[in-house]
Amino acid sequence: MKTLNVAIIGQGRSGRDIHGAYFNTDKERFKVVAVVESLEDRRKRAVEEFQCDAYESYTELFGRTDIDLVINASYSFQHAAITIDLLNHGFNVLTEKPCARTPEEVQDMIDAAEKNNRMFAIFQQSRFAPYFEQVQKVIDSGVLGRIIQVSINFNGYSRRWDWQCCQDFMGGSLYNTGPHPMDQAIMLLNYPEGDPTVFSKMDRVNTFGDAEDYVKVILTAPERPLIDVEISSSDAYPVFTYKIHGSRGGLKGNMTNIEWKYYNEEKAPEQKLIKDPLKKEDGTPAYCSENLEWTEDSWKVEDAGTFTNATRKLYDTVYNNLVNGEPLIVTPQQVKQQIYVINECHRQNPLSQFC
Repeated sequence: MKTLNVAIIGQGRSGRDIHGAYFNTDKERFKVVAVVESLEDRRKRAVEEFQCDAYESYTELFGRTDIDLVINASYSFQHAAITIDLLNHGFNVLTEKPCARTPEEVQDMIDAAEKNNRMFAIFQQSRFAPYFEQVQKVIDSGVLGRIIQVSINFNGYSRRWDWQCCQDFMGGSLYNTGPHPMDQAIMLLNYPEGDPTVFSKMDRVNTFGDAEDYVKVILTAPERPLIDVEISSSDAYPVFTYKIHGSRGGLKGNMTNIEWKYYNEEKAPEQKLIKDPLKKEDGTPAYCSENLEWTEDSWKVEDAGTFTNATRKLYDTVYNNLVNGEPLIVTPQQVKQQIYVINECHRQNPLSQFC
């Protein structure tokens, strides 16, 4: 099996604790040969942990011909510029989310990859989360009928005071947490013909910075279900991650447990429209009601390592692309539509800056 040499830009929670930690579990396919980190103590630690080279600037990678893949886990606002520079210097790049501030920046990244015949991928591992794969299976089975509305809630109650709550750093709930539910929403909307109609409301509630920590987004498109995405740091009673309305049933659940129920149209009582007032056998007024026979089903995650499994599946696609030439499953064009939605939400909700 071919082993890919990897360089990681950034040794923070993403570069070290997500990507680096994963590579330590998959040493047959990936070997960390270099890290880039501006903080000296993190560089020294990386050398000890990975037995690799360490650099202060990513430009020090230029000229190396032994690196098969660069992971761009720099600050969010640096993702686009650094990725384009790396692509133009002949590197294959996987960039962390959010991959860019605007859809135009995503297109510039796509163009740079095509011009240099390099791979450009985005770390949207929630596409492969077990709970989302199960939601897709239920929808695709058709038992819920026509899907009317999909509600996705990534909620909780928390306060934040790091760089991820500052607009200058491209922070805020939508750019930070948003790429996870928004990527899933884009997949379920399934509207590659154009960009969806977007309505959004954003607010600052518990954050110590100037970026938003409450987001509500409504997505609509012709002949598609309404997608309702909510990311709130002020929800003290979060209940469902997913709730789906269908013409023959519905679904509810979180990241570990999902339930759904539906009825069989062929077994349902035969009804017809009656415009005259309804009445009981004794002539008194009656309410329009019936008893449907529900079929109920459920799912429970089998492995507690949901995040790790999703990361592995995404890296499976990256490895297969670089080694076997297989197409990426998470495509830059899909993520470009996601960034369009995020960008439009910010356009509709300009927030004052103070940090």
